[in-house]
Amino acid sequence: MIGKGLREALQDAGISVDWTRNGEDGEAALSTSAYALVLLDIGLPGKSGIEVLRAVRKGGDKTPLLVITARDDLDDRVAGLDLGADDYIAKPFEVRELMARIRAVLRRYGGAAISILGNGEIELDLGTHEVRYRGKSLVLSAREFALLRALLDRPGTILSRTQLEEKLYGWGEEVESNAIDVLIHYLRRKFDKDIIRNVRGAGWLVPKSPG
Repeated sequence: MIGKGLREALQDAGISVDWTRNGEDGEAALSTSAYALVLLDIGLPGKSGIEVLRAVRKGGDKTPLLVITARDDLDDRVAGLDLGADDYIAKPFEVRELMARIRAVLRRYGGAAISILGNGEIELDLGTHEVRYRGKSLVLSAREFALLRALLDRPGTILSRTQLEEKLYGWGEEVESNAIDVLIHYLRRKFDKDIIRNVRGAGWLVPKSPG
């Protein structure tokens, strides 16, 4: 129940989520896929979260990782941090606090001082989902935010349809064949056709800088 609610909250925030329900599956997922961040519950069935953390860090995986623990499990929190967790949050917690901790961990890894992505013309506020472009400011839907964030993570880099789908959708989510096209159409209609540029046969990008 907690996992389902957490997945829905993260998806509502524009984050693509893969959810594994035990330690063995979680470790396997980390060994086969690249992730921006891991939320690791210590109390997993089968292989514990501490065991998973120890194994992935020993194997050289440096993916940002936030441990989820019970409020009175001080030993687990200390063990997690000693083994290489970047932060922890105790259950029960508010989603707003979790999102703030996620942003803080990602800022530390990305070297960003504030929660803003941009290219000099587009500004995307990671906390409010607000985008500012050519004098216009709007709050985006979760999917629109996720798509524009994916492109702004690497301005000037072309992302294919498959790459964008992987960043927007988690395991088991059904993806319509034209889902990316529809989202780009909505963003262009809200702002301007030049906010996202198409490279025929390759994908889409936002430029490195205005012009």
